[in-house]
Amino acid sequence: MIEIIPAIDIIDGKCVRLSQGDYGSKKVYNENPVEVAKEFEANGIRRLHVVDLDGAASHHIVNYRVLEKITSQTSLVVDFGGGVKSDDDLRIAFECGAQMVTGGSIAVKDPELFTHWIDVFGAEKIILGADAKDKKIAVNGWKDESTCDLFSFLDGYIKKGIEKVICTDISCDGMLAGPSVELYKEILAQHPSLYLIASGGVSCLGDIEALQDAGVPAVIFGKALYEGYVTLRDLRAFL
Repeated sequence: MIEIIPAIDIIDGKCVRLSQGDYGSKKVYNENPVEVAKEFEANGIRRLHVVDLDGAASHHIVNYRVLEKITSQTSLVVDFGGGVKSDDDLRIAFECGAQMVTGGSIAVKDPELFTHWIDVFGAEKIILGADAKDKKIAVNGWKDESTCDLFSFLDGYIKKGIEKVICTDISCDGMLAGPSVELYKEILAQHPSLYLIASGGVSCLGDIEALQDAGVPAVIFGKALYEGYVTLRDLRAFL
């Protein structure tokens, strides 16, 4: 059964969603992310993906207090990303209750440090964030596209011990037009044992079923829930 992971994206301490990573498209869904997390938990959700969008833009963790409130007031297993650029940021994330930390831009810009984190904390604690557009890795809250090829990027870090990858096709994210199923199939064909977490584009239960049928282990989504295209009641079949 595919693992269901709702997303809470945070700007100014509020639960928001963007479209294709565009900060100008910000829409606030709830002033209190902790309330959202509690509702997820009450409906059987066990995993949560929290992104500090202020942190992603600022190059250091900003909304760590929100993370701390979510982890202290729920029993959700939280992975956290956005602005984790240093040992200090990583320490703050873990001290505030994150059980896993996702690194994307740092894995591109400072591979030596990111590899050190994998070695020190273990592959169960460190998730590789592979955010891509046209199969090129994007960094800095998706504002910049690198010259790094997605598949070379994945190959390199899998050889270094990475076991979990969140792969977001930026062109799909927040667009409610369906996920990149074929891209995920291509990744899994090359790395069948990878714990690949699909992200971006989910618009209905059928999209989740398509990912499950493709053998994708887990899926992150947010806007479909917040806009009512998928309900928490709908998700019970997967929990």
